[in-house]
Parts: sequence; C-alpha cells; structure tokens
Amino acid sequence: MASSPTTSAIRTLSMEYKSLQEEPVEGFRVKLAQNDNLFDWEVAIFGPPDTLYQGAYFKAQMKFPSDYPYSPPSIRFLNKIWHPNVYENGDLCISILHSPIDDPQSGELPCERWNPTQNVRTILLSVISLLNEPNTCSPANVDASIMYRRWRDSKGKDTEYENIIKKQVQSTRHEAEKDGVTIPMTLEDYCVKTKVREPDESLDMTDFYVDDFDDSDDCDETDIDDVDEGDKDDSGNEES
Repeated sequence: MASSPTTSAIRTLSMEYKSLQEEPVEGFRVKLAQNDNLFDWEVAIFGPPDTLYQGAYFKAQMKFPSDYPYSPPSIRFLNKIWHPNVYENGDLCISILHSPIDDPQSGELPCERWNPTQNVRTILLSVISLLNEPNTCSPANVDASIMYRRWRDSKGKDTEYENIIKKQVQSTRHEAEKDGVTIPMTLEDYCVKTKVREPDESLDMTDFYVDDFDDSDDCDETDIDDVDEGDKDDSGNEES
C-alpha cells in the first residue's frame, strides 16, 4: 500500500510546478496529468535544434514519490524513442534519478545521483543533455548504444542510427499535429522564454498546501527553500 504524501512533498511540488509555469525550461512543457494530483505530471519534450532530434515531440510521464524531494521521481517516455539510455518500455535510465543507495556496484558516485537539492529543472536539463550525449558505458538499450557508437565514430558515415532517429522524429510530428502542438524548429523559437502568466483560475495551487503545516514536523529535513534553489546541472551521463 502506497504511503501518504508528506507535507514537504506537497509543498515542494506546489512551488516547483508554479515556478515552471511562470518560467518554463527551454524545450519543455509540463502539466498535471490530473488537476488534483501533484504527483503525476505530463511532460512534452521538444528536440533541440541542430541535433538529430530537431523537430521531435516526445511525451513522457513523470511520477513523484510520496517523500519527494528525498527520493527521486521516475520518467517514462510514452512514445517510442531509440536511445542508448532508454529501456524498451520507455523508462529513462539516468544517474540523477538514481537513489544514492541503489546499486552500489554500479561505480556511480553519490554526487552523481539524486539528492534533495535537485529538482525538476535539473532533471529536465539532464534529459536534454542525455539526448545530445548518450552514455554508452552502461546502456539501457545495448543495440542502440552500439549503433550510436558506430554513427559517432564514423562521423555520420554509418547512417543506420541517424535514419532510425529521423523516422521516429517524423512520427512524433504527426503526434504533435494531433495534439495541436507547434514544435519549435529554430534556436530562437526553442529558447524563447514564456512571460509570466496570470494564475490559472482552474488550478489554485493553494489547494495543495496543508492548512495545519507545522515547520517543527520537518525540522530534521532539508529546508525547502534550499531545495528550490539547488539548480545544479547534472548531466546524468553516468547512469547504470
């Protein structure tokens, strides 16, 4: 049976979601899968210009544990993506989403894995970094890793990997058309910052706060303000 969400998890996710609506991360769009559930997000990932993934529109599900930010969320791609660090079922394998106590034989340092100073922004930045520079040392998809290395080492002469990516990117564009989504194709469009918007009246973030929140209940935990300010950039390229 799943444990009940902690007060700190509700409070942290409320602040992070609000922040991402007001100042989005370039190349991403996030929304709640259900308006009354802060722990299940839908994420749209746009492929960066001047990369193999230019023009791509990937959809993913981000699920948060009840004790977030003390445990990491998970990310699963909802459409097919051929990538060395994505499992067949769509699960993303990336260091930043690994708990420091997971798989001690992996060779990962604790600083490369999840810690409570990370947040959704650092995760999304790590995802983009991983799209551009896959980790082939301990891949989730061995065949994709081998194919990527051939493409990389041949400097593009071996086109098998590139051709698969192009077909998948084209497929995601059809998905974007169905969803009525405009994909940023230029660097200027990709990097544009959304202006701060008026609060969405259909979603009152104050509803997620616990009225009887008592700081003393969490006195031994990392201060929430410190969590939100921990925008360290972890490339996530050392996952197992």
